[in-house]
Amino acid sequence: MALLSALPAAAETTITAVMHSGLRVMDPVITTAHITRDNAFMIWDTLVAVDSDFVVQPQMANFDVSEDGLTYTFTLRDGLKWHDGGEVTPADCIASIKRWMVRDGGGQMINDRMESLEATGDKTFVLKLKEAFPYTLQAMAKPSGLALFMMPERIANTPADTAITEYIGSGPFKLVEDEFQPGVKVVYEKFDDYVPAPGPQSWFSGAKDVKVDRVEWVTMPDAQTTINALMNGEVDYVEGVPVDLLPLLEGLDNVKVDVLKKLGAVTIGRMNFLHPPFDNKKIRQAALKAISQEDVLTAMIGNPDYFQVCGAIFGCGTPFEFSDGSESLTTGGDIEGAKKLLEEAGYDGTPIVLMQPTDVATLTAQPIVAAQALRNAGFNVDLQPMDWQTLVTRRASQAKPSEGGWNLFFTGWIVPEVSNPLASIMLNGRGDKAWFGWPTDPEIEAMLNDFASTPDLEGQKAIAQKIQAHVMDNVNYIHLGQYFAPSGWSTSLKGVVNAPFPVFWGVEKE
Repeated sequence: MALLSALPAAAETTITAVMHSGLRVMDPVITTAHITRDNAFMIWDTLVAVDSDFVVQPQMANFDVSEDGLTYTFTLRDGLKWHDGGEVTPADCIASIKRWMVRDGGGQMINDRMESLEATGDKTFVLKLKEAFPYTLQAMAKPSGLALFMMPERIANTPADTAITEYIGSGPFKLVEDEFQPGVKVVYEKFDDYVPAPGPQSWFSGAKDVKVDRVEWVTMPDAQTTINALMNGEVDYVEGVPVDLLPLLEGLDNVKVDVLKKLGAVTIGRMNFLHPPFDNKKIRQAALKAISQEDVLTAMIGNPDYFQVCGAIFGCGTPFEFSDGSESLTTGGDIEGAKKLLEEAGYDGTPIVLMQPTDVATLTAQPIVAAQALRNAGFNVDLQPMDWQTLVTRRASQAKPSEGGWNLFFTGWIVPEVSNPLASIMLNGRGDKAWFGWPTDPEIEAMLNDFASTPDLEGQKAIAQKIQAHVMDNVNYIHLGQYFAPSGWSTSLKGVVNAPFPVFWGVEKE
């Protein structure tokens, strides 16, 4: 015993990571911000999840679907606990699903068809539909846009338009609240009572087996400082390495660099449909025509090895990649054509409040390039710099642009988030229930319903192609091409996986 007591305690292992943005907004139902989603996957877990083959797998619950596709029975796994020690119950899950249904497009479509959602036992609950909706499990399992996270009932009962203030989950990590500095630092500890799902880890499904004691996310807005910290071993992981700084890491023995998000991402511009001038379709078309994909991608990424001019709104390299002529509109750069459209629309010089994030490498260039292109076409542009988390908060405001609202912002989506019509939250046309920008578009809603009820791929492709043509004509958003952002990490980390966004379970630190 004396010898055992003399042994030193095992050293605590901590992964220090620099993510693409600081974290301020914590509620994954309030916003689609990727950093909020990434944080949510650390703290909360999902009922079902997609693996790397996009197949839906059980996660917190096993599921059974009736032969007629109307009844979904979910059975919670044994041993599921919340971070505060409470047991996960069907009531928790039902409240979480109902809150998510208010905001998510797929959830809204399930709710349109829902007959009932009720607990049937201590570990079981049943979703009954009035008509079949084959996309139900995929909507519940999607890892992004607005992913469906399970929360305790008391938290999930928070109205969907009100931010939660308690961050208790059942996920593999616990938030260390007294060390959380919004926008600066986030600290997570391993949740010792977490029971990993059976099966191998694959993307967001299977065993989320935590192999370190802590994960710390630190914010470093300056890219050169971040790269120096990685080279010197002060941080272990950098989500986004600027392409122009890659040569600094080449040939180093202590750093590995790779594109982990193999399908890439797309960058887009979103307009506000509620206020002039983008409530006018022809003025939206003028903006689309003015902005060049290649100019944006060159300024944003630089090296053409890491970007692709791509007119397919569902992503190049996906089953719904189309070349039907409409995609030519996304190439942009036609200033004279844009001027003509503005003249036809009677544009009166209404200022365009364009929000410009200054602290996220993959979002700083688009507003600058777009502002110049729009000015060249005759738009009056009010470019307003701010940090990304301020933009994330402000874009939820429906106020007039002159009173703290906005007209245009740019963001990015990983390709799986936009790879089919029901996955892409930007296609929601339900007005106030739609994504930021709030288009009222009954035509696209009808096409989305047709897509959802079409069982065969060829039929779905035909509808998706019509959706693409509609998006190009109506300018639901400005599609600006595809890019592939490399990540960098210390060779002391083992188990870093290719996934659409960073996961820290399964990762060891030597």
